[in-house]
Amino acid sequence: MSARLPVVTLDGPAGVGKTTLARRVAEGLGLSYLDTGAMFRCMALKLGAGAETLPEEELRTRCAEWTFTLSGLGQQSTLFCNGVAVRGEVRTEAVGMLAARIATVPVVREILRATQRAIGEQYPLVAEGRDMGTVVFPDARFKFFLDAAPEVRASRRLHDLESSGQKADLATLTEQIRQRDALDRNRAVAPLRPAQDSLIVDTSHLDIEGVLGVILHHINVHGGTQSLRSA
Repeated sequence: MSARLPVVTLDGPAGVGKTTLARRVAEGLGLSYLDTGAMFRCMALKLGAGAETLPEEELRTRCAEWTFTLSGLGQQSTLFCNGVAVRGEVRTEAVGMLAARIATVPVVREILRATQRAIGEQYPLVAEGRDMGTVVFPDARFKFFLDAAPEVRASRRLHDLESSGQKADLATLTEQIRQRDALDRNRAVAPLRPAQDSLIVDTSHLDIEGVLGVILHHINVHGGTQSLRSA
């Protein structure tokens, strides 16, 4: 059996709260946090609409123009693209749909996977995304898969948007989440699914604190931070 990487993976569908939870887990463990979804969103925003139809070599050339790096620990973890921090401009629903489309392209996944693995081999971290435990870090020390009903995820997303002053419609958000799920779960390359050795956590009836408690308890009873540091 290959050595376990000092990595915690959080996978799951759109709107399940991975980003918030990954930041909290990283903070609680004193590790860096890698938002791989932001990497896809950033790349999708830079490539633009219809990029998934471009020839492979053109995509490979264009993707090579951008380099991702990670800095900081816990809540202070920051993802950079060509030295510029990746911020809220990648968080719109429109960019999310572009990211779901570009994520179906093998060459884009290949390029970002190599970057993600390189970051994960530098130091212990918490990585969240769609295929962290199954493809990118199959030898991660701890793996979690978060899930919730589409309606629950849409309601949470609506609350987040309204809290930030943005208008949204629950029915539209629910349909967008169902579309994202279909793209993520049915793509030919690295479809969204739990790793066989992951702990599946249904967050439908748990708040952030409840899910965080489940995750940290599982890590602590199986060796905690020490097992990550010494993996």
